[in-house]
Amino acid sequence: MLVALLVYTATHPFRFYDHFELQAQAFLEGQVAIRYPVEATADSQGNWFFQDVLPVASSDGVPRGLIPFPPLPALLLVPFVAAWGRAADGQAIFAIIGAIDVGIAWWVLGRLPIRRWVRLTATIFFGFGTVLWYAAQIGTTWYQAHVLAVGLALLAVGLAIGADPDAAMDEDDLPEDGPEPSRANASSLSRVSKLIRGVDGRQFLAGFLFGLACTARLTMIFAAPFFVLVGGGGTWLRRGWSAALGAAIPIAALVLFNVVSMGHFFNPAYDYLYHLEAGFYTALNYNPAWGIEDPRYLPQNIGIMLFSTPAISPDVIPSALEPRQALCTVPGAMRTLFDANCPVALPRDIGMSVILASPAYLLIAGALRRYGRSRLVSGAFLAVFIVALVNLMHFSQGWVQIGYRFSNDFAPFALPIVALGIDRLRARPARWLAVVLIALSVAVSLWGVYLQHALGW
Repeated sequence: MLVALLVYTATHPFRFYDHFELQAQAFLEGQVAIRYPVEATADSQGNWFFQDVLPVASSDGVPRGLIPFPPLPALLLVPFVAAWGRAADGQAIFAIIGAIDVGIAWWVLGRLPIRRWVRLTATIFFGFGTVLWYAAQIGTTWYQAHVLAVGLALLAVGLAIGADPDAAMDEDDLPEDGPEPSRANASSLSRVSKLIRGVDGRQFLAGFLFGLACTARLTMIFAAPFFVLVGGGGTWLRRGWSAALGAAIPIAALVLFNVVSMGHFFNPAYDYLYHLEAGFYTALNYNPAWGIEDPRYLPQNIGIMLFSTPAISPDVIPSALEPRQALCTVPGAMRTLFDANCPVALPRDIGMSVILASPAYLLIAGALRRYGRSRLVSGAFLAVFIVALVNLMHFSQGWVQIGYRFSNDFAPFALPIVALGIDRLRARPARWLAVVLIALSVAVSLWGVYLQHALGW
C-alpha cells in the first residue's frame, strides 16, 4: 500500500476536471446544482472542462448546473472542501484512496486458500498491472468514482469470502450434510418468518458496502449474483436476502436524492451528456436515436474492450477528435516506446484491449474450470460477465483513457479468481508464465501512464 501511495502520487498530473469538488461546494451551500458557468482559479481550469453540466434554474439566484454523476465521491470530499474550498485537491485525495484500495486487495486475498507468493503477485497485478494505477494517479472526476467504488466493493467481497470459507472449495470436496428435519418439514410461512428474523449481520454489512459502491458506479449493481452465491447466511436465499437488505439502504437513498432534488429517478443531466457527446464525437458511432444502454452498441464496444490495439508507428496522434497533431517530423528520427513525439506505438484515447493492457487477466482461465463446482468461482465469473456485458451496451466506453477503464467495475470480482487461477498452477513453467504475464501488465501500465503525461491526457 505504501509503495502504491508513492507511485500514485509521484505520477500525479496537473489538476483539472474537479466536478466533485464543485458538487461538494454546492452541498455546503445547501444546493444540489453547482455554480455554473465555472470560473477558473489558480489551481483549476475554467468552464471549458465542464461542457457536460446541465444548466438549471436555481433557488438562490446564483446561475447553477447539474453534473451527471452520482454524488458519493462529492460527499467524501465535503470535509476537505469545507476546510480548503476549491483549493482542496481531490485528485491527490483519491490517489491516497487508490493506494488504500491496494491494501484492501491484499486483505481480501488473505481470506482465500492461496499461497503467500500468489497473494503477493496478485496484489502487485491489481495495484500496478490494471487500469487502477492510471485511474488513481489521474484522479479526475470519472476516475474518482472508480477508485471509491473499487475500494468499497473489495471490502464487500472480502467480508463475504471471510464469512464463507467453503465458497472457494469445490462442492465435491465438501462433507455431505443431510437436511435438518425441522427445516425440511417447515411450512412456507414459517420459512419466510425465519428468513426475516435470521438476517446474517456479516452479509448485511457486505451488502451495505456493495450498495455504497453502486452509488458511485451504478453498473456495479449487476454484480449482485456474487452475494447470492458467496457470503454468510448458510443458504443462497439467506445470503441474498441479507445482502439485498444492506444494499437497499444506500441505493434507496440515491433514488430518494434524485427524486427529491431533481424530480427524476435518474439524473437528467446524464441524458443531456449522451446527446451532447453523440453530436460532438463524430468519429465514434454514437446514435442519439438509440438508448444510453443499447445492444446495438455491442459490436463497436466489444471491439474496443477486446481488440483495440495501440497505434503502431503513427504519424499522427490517434484521437477521436480533430485536428490531429503531426509526429516524427524530423527526418531520420529514431522511434522509441517512450517518446510521444516519435513513438513506436501510442495508446488510443478511445481505449485499448483489456487483454493487451492487463494480460494477466488471462490467468482467470485456470480458475474457470471450476465454474459450477465452486460457488466463489461461479459467483465471481457471473459478476464479471454481467457487469462487462452491461457496460458494453453503454454508448461510451470511457475515453480519454489508458487501457480500458470500465474494467475497474468488475476488477473487485475478477481479482479473487485471478488469484485462484494462479494458485492452481503447480508446474514451474506455468508459475513462471504467471509471473511474466503480471510483469507485462505492469510494464504496459507504466508505458501508458508515462505517455499519458507526455500527451497531456
